[in-house]
Amino acid sequence: VPEIATSLKSLFPSSDVALWINRALTRNPDLKASLARLQEAGFNTRRTRAALSPTLFENAAAGRSDFGSSASNFSATLDAQWELDVWGQIRAGVTAASRDEAALAADYAAARQSIAAQTAQAYFGLVAASQLVELNERSLKSFESTFSRVERRFERGLSSLGDSELARTDVENTRAQLAARQNQRDQAARRLATLTGDYPKTDRHAPKFPSLSKSIPSGVPSTLLMKRPDVDAAYQRIRAADARVTVAHRDLYPSFSLTASAGQRSSTLKNLADSNFSVWSFAANMSAPLFHGGLRQAELGAAGARAEQALSNYHSTVLNALREVEDALGSERYLAKQEAATQRALTAARRAEDSVRRNYE
Repeated sequence: VPEIATSLKSLFPSSDVALWINRALTRNPDLKASLARLQEAGFNTRRTRAALSPTLFENAAAGRSDFGSSASNFSATLDAQWELDVWGQIRAGVTAASRDEAALAADYAAARQSIAAQTAQAYFGLVAASQLVELNERSLKSFESTFSRVERRFERGLSSLGDSELARTDVENTRAQLAARQNQRDQAARRLATLTGDYPKTDRHAPKFPSLSKSIPSGVPSTLLMKRPDVDAAYQRIRAADARVTVAHRDLYPSFSLTASAGQRSSTLKNLADSNFSVWSFAANMSAPLFHGGLRQAELGAAGARAEQALSNYHSTVLNALREVEDALGSERYLAKQEAATQRALTAARRAEDSVRRNYE
């Protein structure tokens, strides 16, 4: 949160965009859900890593039997079980889980950037909608003034009824457009409120566009691509899928485990407190798949196919990232040309307006 807000303050020093984004990054519910998924992945990694350590169980039992004479039996044992990671299958599973966690960490970073961008866009959208409402209000006043002039000329017999009705049409069309603009402004305000975790009310205000303090630096898009978390997330998922191929491959090999048990067994409950173990056992087990109908080979093939999917998704993510940056840079150039042309058109329209008004009056 701090680095994004700091960057925005340096980019828009005279605007409160950074305040809105900081609020969204701390209160947006979608961002909180993304953080919860990251925390869940951390626990999944710990759970997978726990398989590398022995497992201890404490068991206690009590029973009574009667075969001609009744007898009580009490037992307390400490059991241990440890699967030996001879082929590295468990370690590969830990690697896969940790890469999944890294991918979700990148997803969370991407979600933060996305929420920041959406909030900035919502703020700018509210500014644009508010200014369009003001423009329509000025247009309405202008058409009402024109209609008043035409009405006076019509009353004096200097213009026709058609001129008056055309002027009235312009007024009503502008009123309809003003209502549509006001609706768009309210929707933009609700969107900004929702992104910041508030009830979608229309009391949000954004008076003017902020001025940029710096231009786009050189080295784009390759430099930006290295910092994009969505690209990193796709790469981490390749590593996770590759590790799961190793897990599926090692599942074809025999597995080895050690089990041990020690404890007390007595017909008297108080004797269980004796520290000497009267019952103990130790065993080593090996199990190997002999026939499973091609189940493990199918899982290995599926894991390989998922790895290919992850690689293709990474390729697609990189291409989309490059396209988005190129589109943004291209739009920046064309929008600059569009702004300059519109400014010239505005200047010409103002001169034409002055000339027509003088002639009309």
